Amino acid sequence: MRRRGPGLRLRITLLTTALVAVVSAVLLLLGWTLVGRVFDSSPSFPSDTQVTVDGVTVTVKTLTDTLTVAARQDLLRAGLIAFACMVVAAAVLAWTFTGRVLKPLHDVTGAARQLSAESLGSRLRLEGPRDEVAELADTFDAMLDRLEAAFDSQRRFVANASHELRTPLSVVRTELDVTLSDPDADVEELRRMAGVVRTAGERAEQLVSALLLLARTDGVGLAVREPVDLSTVVESAWKAVRAEAEARNLRTVFRCVPALAIGDPALLERIAGNLLENAVRHNHVGGWIETAVETGSQWSVLRVSSSGQLIPPDRVEELFEPFRRGVKDRTSQSGTGLGLSIVRAAVAAHGGFAQAVAVPTGGLSVTVHLPVAPR
Repeated sequence: MRRRGPGLRLRITLLTTALVAVVSAVLLLLGWTLVGRVFDSSPSFPSDTQVTVDGVTVTVKTLTDTLTVAARQDLLRAGLIAFACMVVAAAVLAWTFTGRVLKPLHDVTGAARQLSAESLGSRLRLEGPRDEVAELADTFDAMLDRLEAAFDSQRRFVANASHELRTPLSVVRTELDVTLSDPDADVEELRRMAGVVRTAGERAEQLVSALLLLARTDGVGLAVREPVDLSTVVESAWKAVRAEAEARNLRTVFRCVPALAIGDPALLERIAGNLLENAVRHNHVGGWIETAVETGSQWSVLRVSSSGQLIPPDRVEELFEPFRRGVKDRTSQSGTGLGLSIVRAAVAAHGGFAQAVAVPTGGLSVTVHLPVAPR
């Protein structure tokens, strides 16, 4: 383990004390020099002039030299005492005030050491002047806000995923227990049980695949970046849901022009596929779907609008959260509730953004903006 140097408080104290010592020494040296110059600049007399001081007769030069030495000694004696007092006072004051100034930093350090998933609700909420330390404390509080929101979102996601996975597994177990407990179960009953188990298994497989795709796209960079025509992606994704749309007698309108976006072809097709699947499965019989692809100087735009149930505008943003299926939440029997979550995560991985608005007559319109590919 690498050894650390002295702490910030000690370093500031030493630096302050050293500065005070240097300044005091310079002032003492200036005083020493000035005393000599004062006596040198005093009125001069012939060198052999004699004066009587306290009954003792001496020459002027001897008197001047004696006074200069005495004055410098007095100055040096008093200066050294003042120098020592100044250095000690500077060290004590620097240590005291530095401790007060750095106290919020110690609070931040203590809060970080006590931080855990169960104590994310604590905040510093530092009061006082808005200086650099207060800015650091506010930044730390903001970081805790983001961490708490992320942990809460993760807890909800894990709880919802566990619930969703438990449902098909419970169906499988119940069907197996009921069928195996019936000694008179015939081939037809076994076939019915197998069909139910297969359906539940497919649902669990879809959910696991969606969870893996969401984990792949959420916060992870793209492995492939190449120009992709969104109109071609829409055409390919539509083939997978066309039969289901025709069975529900949905009216479709496509206004697609060539629009190149830069990204992963598989993920872009998944974006279009999720939007079209939602438009079909959350629609009503005889409804409509409108799909448009546009291009601009910065963004290539994919928009899928459809009829469907009436969605309150204030709940539209919730549809991008995991395991949301319209206003019915988990009551829908189709889909995994991860479609729009995967769309937003995949679009964000491409450097774009996704928006949704509720159709006034019922339904949803989702618009995806993706960076346009350089020509």
